[in-house]
Amino acid sequence: MITKKVIAVIPAREGSKRIPGKNYKAFNGVPIIINTIKKLKKSKIFDKIIVSTNSNKISKIAKKYGAKVPFKRPKILSNGYASGTSVISHCIKFLMKKGYQFDYVCCVYAPNPFLKIDDLKKGYKKIKSKKFDYVFAATPYHFPYFRSFTFTKKSGVKMIFYKNYKKRSQDLDEILCDAGQFYWGKKRAWLQKKVIFAKNSDIVVVPKWRYQDIDTLDDWKRAEILSRVL
Repeated sequence: MITKKVIAVIPAREGSKRIPGKNYKAFNGVPIIINTIKKLKKSKIFDKIIVSTNSNKISKIAKKYGAKVPFKRPKILSNGYASGTSVISHCIKFLMKKGYQFDYVCCVYAPNPFLKIDDLKKGYKKIKSKKFDYVFAATPYHFPYFRSFTFTKKSGVKMIFYKNYKKRSQDLDEILCDAGQFYWGKKRAWLQKKVIFAKNSDIVVVPKWRYQDIDTLDDWKRAEILSRVL
């Protein structure tokens, strides 16, 4: 039996606006990327763990804890508008030119305090089934999405889905969102930059209590508190 080779890619650029130094900021006293690298190593799923970064500081930390940094990410892919698929595709092309052999690639973001190895393994099992291009972590919305509304001084409260005004939340369809924890993909899918949120993708559901979006300093503090409880 031929063993399929697997790599993890951690996109970790310098230059976050809302949380300065987000990818190496201390999370409960430890640079957050360190915990992510350690979990990936502990999973024993990956043949190589690659960090794609434009930062010498992040590169130094990553290498110290066992990740590979075989290139410096180009400027064009180091701004806040570069897509994740473009970053992963660039990494794959570089590795292929260097003779790396692999079949599956898992994109894992550095700020990932609630990542579980069991979830990674579930995703790996699904992507190996060959039925899907991608498998990623998703979680239910914390609040009933179909009863959401907008508020402005001019218009006041305005329901987005007014037809649901009298419906009970338990009678509405469950809506999920991207948990931002990991994205398993076939090498071919990444290279073709196929859309992740599409028919040929599957999900691993992460419970609401083990998910926290980290986009602001307030989110960061909340995540630190939650991680100490779990």
